[in-house]
Amino acid sequence: MRRRTYLKLATNILLHSKIRSWLTIIGIVIGVGSVVTIMSLSDSMSADMESRLADMDLTSVTVTPGYARAFSAMGPPGGGGGGSGTSSSDEDAELTDKDLRALRSVDNISYMYGKISGQEDVYYMGESAELSLTGVDPQIWQYTVTYDLGSGRLLEPADNYVAVIGYRIANEMYDTKIGLNRVITINGKSVRVVGILASGEDDNAVIMPIDAAVELIEDAETDIYDSIVIQVNDVENVEVVVADVEERLMISRHIMNEKDRDFSVSDSLSMAESASEMMSSMTLFLGAIAGVSLVVGSVGIANTMFTSVMEKTREIGTMKAIGARNRDIMMIFLVNAALVGFVGGVLGIVLSLGLTSILPMLGLTMMRSSMGSTLSPELMLLGISIAVFVGVISGVVPAYNASKMKPVDALRYE
Repeated sequence: MRRRTYLKLATNILLHSKIRSWLTIIGIVIGVGSVVTIMSLSDSMSADMESRLADMDLTSVTVTPGYARAFSAMGPPGGGGGGSGTSSSDEDAELTDKDLRALRSVDNISYMYGKISGQEDVYYMGESAELSLTGVDPQIWQYTVTYDLGSGRLLEPADNYVAVIGYRIANEMYDTKIGLNRVITINGKSVRVVGILASGEDDNAVIMPIDAAVELIEDAETDIYDSIVIQVNDVENVEVVVADVEERLMISRHIMNEKDRDFSVSDSLSMAESASEMMSSMTLFLGAIAGVSLVVGSVGIANTMFTSVMEKTREIGTMKAIGARNRDIMMIFLVNAALVGFVGGVLGIVLSLGLTSILPMLGLTMMRSSMGSTLSPELMLLGISIAVFVGVISGVVPAYNASKMKPVDALRYE
């Protein structure tokens, strides 16, 4: 038989078992739609993460007071099993100028400064809002950040009662927009705005020189820091610097045992890698769940094919009696199975197109930057190929059984 004949006969089988075929196809549609949507979502999140990492300073290391320890499910060493939890040693822990001096001998550090923060009421044109204030060293801070400015400038060494504020504070927080050189009031002190960050660049920030911030933030003290920010000279040296920082602080703070640590060291590179690994694991898990629906769909195809073989037994006997070979019979049913998978795959792609258009509208901000209303051609082709492959694999056994029927037995089948 010619290939065109295989396709014609396979299509005829599909069209004459409409309800059964479409119920089977629905299973494939759901499976392919789920898998392709999850793959599209994964690609979107990966592109979004790569974009964020490109803008992120991966050479940043931060030291904070307090140290959290997570126990395993077996409990702490020496204890009995049962449960998990965390322990923190942040009582009375502080970071001081002594810690900064201890860290100055660490190699591969480009910049380092202490930072304080707090919540205070900020007044402008008779209105007030509780905002987060951050005090930094103006001589160093401007070299460690990658902010885009909307207008104005960053902090400079000679600055005192001035501030750089976020876009949202300047344009949305108050009824009257805050412009450059406008004055805001914090705890009775006038602070002049010298810079406004671009939209999306820490929109809710009020950043000031640390000497002024100490006077404006309640409970803040001179030479006491909420964190120490370190910029490493190269991303390749981040792990080494983190280890050296921990070692120097342990010595400086006279800490002999790990369990007595009262500070934490974190770096943006490790956090970025952890986020990437977590996203990959989540995608794999969701893909496995979606793959179950494809397995269910394949069982449906196999069931439909077995039923079709039973219904067409006499026709199989007739075709064999007039010269059809085993290979011809097998190819007819394999093409039929592939056709079911193909139709299900195409409709699954249509379903995925709808889902990828709707999901961002439902407020899933993790997809806002790179997921659109269309899928890549490669992903569409992959989805259809998976559906056809599942169809063919599911139809192999029924098609083989059909090809092995003896003409006499098939003709006598009732």
